[in-house]
Amino acid sequence: MTTSINQKQFKLMVALAFAIVYIVWGSTYFFIHKALAGFGPFMLGAIRFTVAGLLMLAWSAYMKYPIFDKAVIRNASVTGLLLLYVDTGIIIWVEQFLASGLVAIMAASAAIWFVLLDKPRWKENFTNLPTIAGLFLGFFGVVMLFGEQVAMSADLSAQKANTNGMLLLLAGAIAWTMGSLYSKYAGKPSNPTRGAGTAGTAWQVLIAGIAFTLTAFARGEAQDFRVRDVPAEAWWAIAYLIIFGSIIAYSAYIWLLKVRPATEVSTYAYVNPIVAVLLSLFLTDERISVIQLTGLAVILMSVLLINWTAYRLPTSLKRRKREKTTYTKPSVRSKTRSSIALRADGKPMNV
Repeated sequence: MTTSINQKQFKLMVALAFAIVYIVWGSTYFFIHKALAGFGPFMLGAIRFTVAGLLMLAWSAYMKYPIFDKAVIRNASVTGLLLLYVDTGIIIWVEQFLASGLVAIMAASAAIWFVLLDKPRWKENFTNLPTIAGLFLGFFGVVMLFGEQVAMSADLSAQKANTNGMLLLLAGAIAWTMGSLYSKYAGKPSNPTRGAGTAGTAWQVLIAGIAFTLTAFARGEAQDFRVRDVPAEAWWAIAYLIIFGSIIAYSAYIWLLKVRPATEVSTYAYVNPIVAVLLSLFLTDERISVIQLTGLAVILMSVLLINWTAYRLPTSLKRRKREKTTYTKPSVRSKTRSSIALRADGKPMNV
């Protein structure tokens, strides 16, 4: 009975974690756009991740978790820099000149890179026809969005900025995938202790905050920052990003990587654009074109195919090896023995 209850609790925790990552991270694109009205891109990252990291470390210290483990800090440095500083930093930067909904859609390409770069699951991923079909379909959707945005540019300078933004987002998606896979496989402590995961996540966030802070000073954003010039709306936005985006949702994501396949966890990247686009359409004056909507539909369909097995759908499309069947012709001796063992009425004799 206890095992059954624990299993039910675990499934509930997984479902709740997915819901948080799906919805909260989808909304962060909108709130990043709002926060940029009062903060420079790297100053935004510096405040967001430094405050969130310090709060998480304070909680870890209060719970008496081991927060100064060298191996934990080393692994957290790699993951935090790739996931939060590189990828999230690119997203914040690009949202200065690209619509938040479109940025979320382009970030969805991370799910494709999970399939390509998750080497321990290559055999499973690439022997499954729905996964392969979803992979190509997802790439097609990303190409649709890429070409649409470039074509929309009226002049050469805007076209170049949009192209660079798209390429940066693709690079960020690859960095995010590499950091996530490192966290799942290489970033696990050899001797895990109580609270090591929580402390490791806290260090990831704080180290990213430190990297953002150094960049903000190097670019002069920190020196030019004035608290009184930041509108209240931007403060509320960054508070949301700290509490919900960096502490709650990021912790849920890192935990999911430990307990679920990385390809399945990557489905967040396909759901986030729906939330981002809906918020953009209803709460801002941003518009999305028919081609972009089509690309979104194509890219969302690919997640269904990529995670066909995870959703426990029929596996009739799964590629199976042809089983070899051998048939040995009975010999004359075996036929003779069988005939002797039968009576005249065709029933076997009692031996």
